[in-house]
Formats: sequence, structure tokens, C-alpha cells
Amino acid sequence: MQVSVLGCGRWGSFLAWYANKVGHNVILWGRSGSGNYNELYENRKNEYLTLPEEIHLTNSLDEAVNLSEIIIISISAQQLRSFTKQLSEIPAIQNKIIVLCMKGLEESSGKRLSQVVKEELGASTKVAVWLGPGHVQDYLQGIPNCMVIGSEDIEVTKTVVNTFNSDLIRFYYGQDMIGNEIGAATKNVVGIAAGMLDGLNLSSLKGALMARGTREISRLVRAVGGNDITIYGLSHLGDYEATLFSVNSHNRKFGEDFVKNQDFKKLAEGVATIKAMLQLSEQYDIELPICNALFQVIYEKKDASQTLVDLFLRPVKFEF
Repeated sequence: MQVSVLGCGRWGSFLAWYANKVGHNVILWGRSGSGNYNELYENRKNEYLTLPEEIHLTNSLDEAVNLSEIIIISISAQQLRSFTKQLSEIPAIQNKIIVLCMKGLEESSGKRLSQVVKEELGASTKVAVWLGPGHVQDYLQGIPNCMVIGSEDIEVTKTVVNTFNSDLIRFYYGQDMIGNEIGAATKNVVGIAAGMLDGLNLSSLKGALMARGTREISRLVRAVGGNDITIYGLSHLGDYEATLFSVNSHNRKFGEDFVKNQDFKKLAEGVATIKAMLQLSEQYDIELPICNALFQVIYEKKDASQTLVDLFLRPVKFEF
């Protein structure tokens, strides 16, 4: 197939590399003037990988959309709405399968990313999500993992899975868009909490964090209309090892650096997702203690150690 990847950061460049590896013709798009794009254009490599020569680099969005059957988007979640407004000006986008390989919720509204795409491109747009565990660094070393593809159209799900399935990434069919998207976005928030516990030498509480985090998010998914069991699948609990423990996790590292008063210069999607979750908490009247604690620490500058200890050592109550 002809595949275009829109976005050339860590994941975008890997997805282009991977789509090429499994046998497709690949176009990789980046913004003109983007540091990531310029580095790849000048050197054919970045800090993670070297792009095969067969991958065509372009900063023409029209070219990337018009020439491909499947369009993978991998950019910052908070830029998605403005980006899809740009895409809506390209008529050919209506005939493509759009695959969102990104994890987040719209900060201002709490909306899922597939909702954002359909609002901007139309309700009939064929949208799939590509979610689950795995780090670029591990995949590039040949370490396999499992991920999930989901869409409201099962034929779109099957097409995307059949197009990208390989021995390196084993895909499962997603059955619950709401649960998978919310689960993938919110695991980044739990990852920030895990990093804070690491930075405060409270890593022994990460077991409690995992237990309470899954319960908290499952209640949210059920309230929004998804299947609460989805949270125990690949998009959320299945991604905990990669997000709560790995040295390659941006969200975990952000949390650790935050409590150590160190600057973190890479993208941690979970920071914006905290505000999005509070939107959903208010809209659906759902208590989100972990999310609230992180908001107090990051945005209200409350003491991290005391806030997190208080979170887990609350008054005695029944576990379930």
C-alpha cells in the first residue's frame, strides 16, 4: 500500500520506518521549518533511527494526502484540531483511512481524538486508533510487543490490522473506541504519578497506584459510555510497564523531574490530559482522586510528597 505518516517526531519517524519495514511505500511529512523535519531531511536520521532511502520526505501536505491510501497522524494531541482544519481543505482526505497513533484528550473539552477528527472532517470519516504498549527504542532493537487497532467500522479495523501486522508488532482488534481512547490517554496521567513516586523515593506505592488507577479510570470509562473492562486491556493496564516503569517513558520522566525541580524538555502528553480529565470529571460527576492530586501538585503548586501520601493513606474504607 501507499502510506503517509504525518508528523516526524519520535513516533512519526518510527511509524514511517515500520511501515517501510513491513513492505509499504511510505511518505513522511513534516512541517516546513520544523527541527525534526530538518534533521531528517539533512541527515536521514534522528536520535532514534536512520530512515531508509526508499522513504520519501516531504513538507507538502497536499502531496502526502493525495498520494496515499492510509494516512497515519502522529502529532501532539493538542494540535490535532487545528491540524485537521488544515486537512479539511484537501478534498482527497475524505476518501482516506485516517489512523491516529497518538494518545491524549483535547484539553479544553475532554473530547477523544477520534471525536475531534470527525467534528472537523465529517461524521463519515474513516478513523482508526493505533494504541498500546511499546517504545520506539525497544522496537528498533527487535523487541516485539502487542498493540491494539480500533475503529467504529470493523472493516476499517481489519484493513489496518492486516496492513501493519508483523512479527514485531502483533495487533489485536479493538472493540471499544471510548474505552481504548480514554484508557490510552489516561495511562499517561498515571505515568506522571508513577514518576513523582519514583522521584520522591516512594516507588513502593506504585503497586497501589496501579490498582487504584485502573479502578478510577474504569469508572470514568463506564460513565462516558464505554466498557469498563477495556481498561484492563492493552490500551491502559497493558501499557503500564512501558509508562510507569520504563526509563523511556516521557510521562514518567516528567513526573520524576517535576518533583526534583528539574526541567523536562520533551513532550509529556499526560500534563494536558489532566485538565481534560477534570472536564470529564465535572461533566459526568465522577470522582478522580489521582487526577485531582496531580492537578494540585502541578498547577496549584501543592507539596508533592504530602499530597501523594495523603492520596494513598486516606481514611479507612472498603477496597471495592
